[in-house]
Amino acid sequence: MTTVHLVIPCYRESARIGGFLPELCAEMQRLGGVDVLVVEDGSGNEEQGLMRELIIGWSERFPCLSEPLMLSDNLGKGGAVYAGWSRAGAAEWLAFVDADGACPVHEVIRLVKLAKKQETAKKALFASRVKMLGKKVDRLLKRHLLGRIYATLVSEMLDVPVYDSQCGLKLVPAKAFAAVAESLRIHGFAFDVELMVALIDDGCAVEEVPIDWTEIPGGKVSLIRDSWRMARDVWGIRSRRRMGIA
Repeated sequence: MTTVHLVIPCYRESARIGGFLPELCAEMQRLGGVDVLVVEDGSGNEEQGLMRELIIGWSERFPCLSEPLMLSDNLGKGGAVYAGWSRAGAAEWLAFVDADGACPVHEVIRLVKLAKKQETAKKALFASRVKMLGKKVDRLLKRHLLGRIYATLVSEMLDVPVYDSQCGLKLVPAKAFAAVAESLRIHGFAFDVELMVALIDDGCAVEEVPIDWTEIPGGKVSLIRDSWRMARDVWGIRSRRRMGIA
């Protein structure tokens, strides 16, 4: 059976994760071959205590849910994902999904099943919020517009065709990730872009898979501050790529 190691990066998510994680674990338990790891990204003792209590309680019902990984420092979303992936063992696929449930459980299951059916370890699956027939994407207009600007920036500066680099559901073959892991430098919100470019440059295809997606209130992303940081990181990726620096 093809195995998948699914990480859920969290930063102050104890109030929101209860609407998503139990349902996700129930479905993963039925599917089989998936282990789920919550990585708490240095939110402080009180928040981590709440999260640990929640996870331990749910893990009694869902054996697929591992003991949470509590980071003492805030590493950023990418840092939390990579810390979780380092605990993957012999899993053939590495995945992450955001904790807020904006990506519904049925879409997580669908992409996990797609990964399990693949015969090659040279294609990653990136969920994409594309408004198309048969797909429901409910997103604030300002976030949609900023997302389109950012995707255009990524495409033009890095010469990669991408519609949505930032959707919070991605699955990567473990062997493909291992081949590029040491070259990855970014641990903030632009880590997805660096990962995508590294995979493509190493010969691993990246397929964008349209999904249903619904905006969930309470996100921790600052549109102004984090958009600036992400644009700066894209420039850094471009510069290192041109100079051949890993």
